[in-house]
Amino acid sequence: MTTALLVGMTAVTSTAIPAAAQSFGPAIRVNDKVITQYEIDQRVRLLQLLNAPGDPRALARDQLIEDRLKLGATEQFGVKTDEAAIADGIKEFAGRANMEPDAFLAAIARDGVSKQTFRDFIAAGVAWRTLIRGRYGNKVEISEGDVDRAIASQANVGGVRVLISEIFIPTAQDPAQAQALANQISQIRSVSEFSSAAMKYSAASTRDNGGKVDWMDITSLPPTLQSVLMGLSTGQVSQPLPVDGALALFQLRGMQETTAAKVSYSAIDYAIYYIDGGRTPEALGRAKQITDKIDTCDDLYAVAKGQPEQVLARETKAPGEIPQDIAIELAKLDDNETSVNLTANNGQTLELVMLCGRTPSNAPETEDGKVNRAEIVTQLQNRRLASYADGYLAQLRAEARIVE
Repeated sequence: MTTALLVGMTAVTSTAIPAAAQSFGPAIRVNDKVITQYEIDQRVRLLQLLNAPGDPRALARDQLIEDRLKLGATEQFGVKTDEAAIADGIKEFAGRANMEPDAFLAAIARDGVSKQTFRDFIAAGVAWRTLIRGRYGNKVEISEGDVDRAIASQANVGGVRVLISEIFIPTAQDPAQAQALANQISQIRSVSEFSSAAMKYSAASTRDNGGKVDWMDITSLPPTLQSVLMGLSTGQVSQPLPVDGALALFQLRGMQETTAAKVSYSAIDYAIYYIDGGRTPEALGRAKQITDKIDTCDDLYAVAKGQPEQVLARETKAPGEIPQDIAIELAKLDDNETSVNLTANNGQTLELVMLCGRTPSNAPETEDGKVNRAEIVTQLQNRRLASYADGYLAQLRAEARIVE
């Protein structure tokens, strides 16, 4: 087996967790369900073997909490685990490593991950997808126009630009109330009504303009948001999308094909300078002083000189790896432009975001012959269901009692 998966598996073999060191005691309680330290260690190990990006222990914790929330929801609605679907999921994972399921399970077992751990990992996803299809499937309708727009967005020649409005609802003070409000706003179909809601509830600076954002190339937006927008009709509002400290909603006000060549990006270079005080006049004044005297991202190093290292972050990431709120803000900027629309630490820290540059990549070529419209319908259905799933999971998490 010469795949990347095997490389990841063999690279971490020496770090397997000894059985004697594993704890079966409760580490986290999610409502009436328990996550043990053993389960966390097992998920960490699995994520290492799968070469998952980020901190494996933090990711394991978040995934297991979400698994318990999903399990509670599927139990509430009486969803039964489909053993055939679980077997298919295991087979699909094994296929990525060019292995048969039994050989794959034996290989990860040798590296410290039990068969039951991997089965639970697959089963949670299978049951959750079954619940989402049953709960929201009848709300997903794909028109011929939706398919046409999706085809246009995937074409090599010609791009697509979108006109959207946005609302960001803070979740820090009352997550459940924020979720309820976001769910209500997601049902709006009127541009003027959405604009009024933005002026009343949005924490973004665009609230003063009714949440309206100028035309932008859809490829400059985060990949997940591109999918969401391509699944919307004019006037429709997305399901609430969790971002850092808020729930984001987007209304599609217009979509146009352009004659300019479609451009995609392999990496985005950006910087964030953190200013204490949130959106106070003093912090905003400090941000203006900085933006008035800088021309490029490199100039921020001189601004941050002599201050704690964490005051300035410079990142180069693939579009899909950038946090959703940051990615949305970067989409509005040209090279060396700045934004002060975002905050961190529950609004206590102002984020001065600056776009340093974008690295374009070649867009994938379409295959010769006729377009498979049925396949595109399925893709659009899955994207819309994923949007519903994200909103529902955020609601479950906001209402949950999580104790470590």
